[in-house]
Amino acid sequence: MTEELDALVVGAGLSGICAAYHLRQGRPDRSVAILEARESMGGTWDLFRYPGVRSDSDMATLGYGFRPWTSEKAIADGPAILSYIHETARETGIDRLIRYRHRMVAADWNSARARWIVTVDTPGGTRTIAARWLSICTGYYDYAGGHRPDWPGEAEFAGPIIHPQAWPEDLDWTGKRVVVIGSGATAVTLVPELAKRAAHVTMLQRSPTHIMAMPASDAVANALRRLLGDRWGHAVTRWKNILLTMAFYQLAQKAPNKVAGLIRKGAMKAIGPGADEAALTPRYAPWEQRLCLVPDGDFFAALKAGDASIVTDGIDRFDAAGLCLASGGHLPADIVVAATGLKVQVAGGAAISMDGVPVNMHDHFAYKGVMYSGLPNLSVALGYINASWTLKCELIARYTRRLLDHMEAEGWDWAVPEAPPESARALTTFELSSGYLERARDIIPQQTDRAPWRMLQNYVADRRLIAGGPVTDHMRFGRAPGAEAAQNPARVLSTPPRRA
Repeated sequence: MTEELDALVVGAGLSGICAAYHLRQGRPDRSVAILEARESMGGTWDLFRYPGVRSDSDMATLGYGFRPWTSEKAIADGPAILSYIHETARETGIDRLIRYRHRMVAADWNSARARWIVTVDTPGGTRTIAARWLSICTGYYDYAGGHRPDWPGEAEFAGPIIHPQAWPEDLDWTGKRVVVIGSGATAVTLVPELAKRAAHVTMLQRSPTHIMAMPASDAVANALRRLLGDRWGHAVTRWKNILLTMAFYQLAQKAPNKVAGLIRKGAMKAIGPGADEAALTPRYAPWEQRLCLVPDGDFFAALKAGDASIVTDGIDRFDAAGLCLASGGHLPADIVVAATGLKVQVAGGAAISMDGVPVNMHDHFAYKGVMYSGLPNLSVALGYINASWTLKCELIARYTRRLLDHMEAEGWDWAVPEAPPESARALTTFELSSGYLERARDIIPQQTDRAPWRMLQNYVADRRLIAGGPVTDHMRFGRAPGAEAAQNPARVLSTPPRRA
């Protein structure tokens, strides 16, 4: 038998817990379930177990607005973030909604019923769920494995080649020569942690990244919590960090060379004499890719102490003792860590269709960063590229609740965003040059150059548009063809819906 639900959330990570919480706010009677393909909640923070895994945003904004982050640390390690997610789910009762080892493999919009018919793989076999609303909170990458190029001569290498997404629990790098391939957030996190026990760690980069030191603890935030209490201290700190991040981003857009120079100068000062300026000078402007934040400058400290070093070069091939470089040099290694990025995946890899016709998400345009043109009763949690992921996801969750409340009050069965006008210019959803996004341009949805079909990277503007704006603009509403007024007279409408 097909189970009927008001809303189905896919994914029990940071954004999934957030979505379920807001969907039930003020509506405890709303039937909501969360599907989680893995055996535990936490998403990214349960999956990644590599040494030193931590947030790349401050926890006042990466945490939820409805539950204060009370730890002294502003940049938190993975286990602390995972505990925060578990505690939030338990305290709000969201943990009781999660169905583990339930993977959504397909979702088909049934126009006659105005329901998403979701096919789910479970330990007991395949089952179907009919959901009035589908909230996809699976993130943007493939949990099955990360991106790893194939290099010539790999089979000759005597040691292991490891991707951080599948870190072996029994790996011992004590006294070993470790090469970390890559220069992104994962690489700069791994290097100082591995350097504590390794003989030496080399970060092999094709090109440099903008790397900034940030205090691991926020003294202002801690003082505010002591003065105002957890709730108000958290709220004030959250806005402080939002506005500072926005100001820095705007400065980087207006004066990229100046900001790049300040970042590089800070890095060289932290490393001290012998700092390689070329290895710290990216070819791209700040925020063309995400900045890498290092708490208390631990990455720079490892370089300064001589426990780690940076080599900028390409890989020609592997041999038994390490890596042969494109320049002709050789990099000895006992262990190689391929911090080479993620594989982007849409909707957790599930097949999306409408009345049996497959949907290519790339053909659809983001609407307010919440829904997609032509796709009814569907929201997707995608966060900011220039700020904390959760900030946007929480706005998306609040908008979804507002729209559902409006539909229920007015008697509509479905809501679908209109397509942008033909005069709008199509753009990729994520305007970054990162390799993992470049590889996925043809599968991820698009945006345009105008609102509301544009993914704003501005929290204040999004609050006006998503949290405070109407839920009916450029939106069409309707009822299922088979719906009989006699079955629910309270839902009979004689006029179009009012603007929310």
